[in-house]
Amino acid sequence: MSAITDFLTGPWEHLFMRRAFAVAVMCGIVSGVVGAHVVLRGMAFIGDAVSHAVFPGVAIAFVVQFNLVIGGAIAGLLTAVAIAVVSQNRRLKEDTVIGVFFAAAFGLGIVILSTAPGYSGSLESFLFGQILGISDGDVVTVALTGLILLFVAGAVHKELVTVSLDRETAKAAGLPVFALDIALYALVTITVVISLQAVGNILVLALLITPAACARLLTDRIGVMMTVAPAIGAGSAVTGLYLSYALNLAAGGLIVLVVTGVFVLCWLLAPHHGLLMSRRHRGKAVHEPEQAAFVPGPSATAEQAAPTERTPAG
Repeated sequence: MSAITDFLTGPWEHLFMRRAFAVAVMCGIVSGVVGAHVVLRGMAFIGDAVSHAVFPGVAIAFVVQFNLVIGGAIAGLLTAVAIAVVSQNRRLKEDTVIGVFFAAAFGLGIVILSTAPGYSGSLESFLFGQILGISDGDVVTVALTGLILLFVAGAVHKELVTVSLDRETAKAAGLPVFALDIALYALVTITVVISLQAVGNILVLALLITPAACARLLTDRIGVMMTVAPAIGAGSAVTGLYLSYALNLAAGGLIVLVVTGVFVLCWLLAPHHGLLMSRRHRGKAVHEPEQAAFVPGPSATAEQAAPTERTPAG
């Protein structure tokens, strides 16, 4: 019993671990909410593209001795806007445009860094995360930025969902689709930047996409998905930090492995969409008579007849 107590309370005795837990939870929540919109939109590649698009900004900031996070944020936002603009030409699919700018941005970053000798060690924290070495100022920055991101995501939630479900209908309804594209890209960019300290440039895509993918398997309801995804993200981040402290292994990598483990469980055991459970459900359907689906009649209430808001089939 004492061993379990030590495992649970030991990390909280250290200030650097308390900071790490705070940032991990905040990044997990924000990444879960924003990532849910990314998964609904079917544009998971944007997370990887943005995480690499910040690279030239970080490279320039390193060369001129400027703040790496601010430099990365500026570069990421500029790249996101460029992707949004070029993607308006529907002859090119969004993932194609993202791939073009992702490769260009990363190549530019490599060229810039090649002019600065001895850069590799200084940028190690950017590539692999430094969640155990963050300061009080970093915690405040992540907290304030995260609250702003959650507020903006909540303000445009319905509009973003509408564009994700049917882009043409959204245009016909008079929604500013281009502005909403910019808003989503900006949300993804800032989320990626604040999460870099937790898991680093290489692994940040997992924190953005995997919790939302888990939630997508667990529920068909958009509202529930927006709650489950951040819960999985925050819970996985905390669990990864506990394991990192106990095993003395890399925190960022363990956070990603934990959330990936959750995804595997969801993929296998999700009630309706899991591999094993769906097979079991199909087996029952063979042996049980099919029940008639509810069809609203003339006396059905509006609430009964109205379709439940659900995620798009996929």
